[in-house]
Amino acid sequence: MNRRNVLKLGAVFFAGALVVLLMINAFPGLGRALAGARTVTAGLAGSQTPTATTAAVVQSSIPTGVFGPETIADIVAKASPAVVKVTSMVTSQVANPFVNDPFFQQFFGNQFSSPQTQTQEMLGSGFIFRPDGYILTNDHVINGANSVTVTLAGQDKTYPATVVGTDYNLDLAVLKINAGSNLPTLALGNSNQARVGDWVIAIGNPYGLDHTVTVGVLSAKGRPITAGNRTYSNLMQTDAAINPGNSGGPLLNLSGQVIGINTAMDQQAQGIGFAIPTSTVSSVLTNLINHTPTSYLGVSVETVPRYVADQLNLPSGQGTLVAAVEPNSPAATAGLQQGDVIVSFNGQTVEGPDGLVAQVRGSSPGSRATLAIYRNGRKITVTVTIGSNNG
Repeated sequence: MNRRNVLKLGAVFFAGALVVLLMINAFPGLGRALAGARTVTAGLAGSQTPTATTAAVVQSSIPTGVFGPETIADIVAKASPAVVKVTSMVTSQVANPFVNDPFFQQFFGNQFSSPQTQTQEMLGSGFIFRPDGYILTNDHVINGANSVTVTLAGQDKTYPATVVGTDYNLDLAVLKINAGSNLPTLALGNSNQARVGDWVIAIGNPYGLDHTVTVGVLSAKGRPITAGNRTYSNLMQTDAAINPGNSGGPLLNLSGQVIGINTAMDQQAQGIGFAIPTSTVSSVLTNLINHTPTSYLGVSVETVPRYVADQLNLPSGQGTLVAAVEPNSPAATAGLQQGDVIVSFNGQTVEGPDGLVAQVRGSSPGSRATLAIYRNGRKITVTVTIGSNNG
């Protein structure tokens, strides 16, 4: 190599070193990263296989809880075998629309006056939560059905399902199939720990398209909505696509746990779906399995805002705010109103929303309960007859 080439090569190395020094001074984090890289490299040098200590160093440098490119696919692969298709056959009597038409009567008389029988197939979703074939779904998926069948993932065979228990007001139902005692299951997570903005995954059978996966975020919690003849007092809102046929399917968190039961959609808007939180499901699941009555008040409640608690001199965590009252519910009959703050139940302090739920669940359907509430700053007493949710 001649002198000129040596000088050129030296100039290139010098320029490269200068750029690196400038970058390290401008971005201190880069210097720490390079130092960390040297530490790991030094630990691996001279060895074909990392030692236990080296492996621990490498593993500790990988952040946990990261949303990676395979995260959704991995969760779906594990969860899908427990998601099922629910088919309900509903038979109804349909009157001939021309039966009262005088011209129709003149030509055909009464030969078509009897109602005609019509059978309609309804499709929905569900998921197995016990390995011996217990399935959670929506009540509206199977309500009024003459027969219900379930199709497992990856199978063409259908299994007849028994309706174990239903809850019309909460729109929940438990089914049972005899397909073995070691079926894949999904675990119920804690919806109270889910935060607005968390990623969620919906799996179901929209429009009969088996095991369709949609992804979004948890958009809001505690939504009261009315859909058809049902009033839901406490729903989770998501922008994961939920369409007809998704009802009854699971809404999953990134741990693969069910935090909601997909139940309704807003047909007037896009990107808005709803799910029943598992906090509601867990409180009635045993009753549904055993088909025992579930006590019911008919209010959507939430934590009392701090400024309201200060005005009423309520200790932190005590009382619960009525966010919505279901029409024709025991609460509505008793005169409870949106904005009421319930502070005691049968003389016992109400410890937040969960406290009221526990107190109502601990009461017998048909029993009477005395509620102390604040309304417009005044403390009053309301007596309510506890209702039953089970259909």
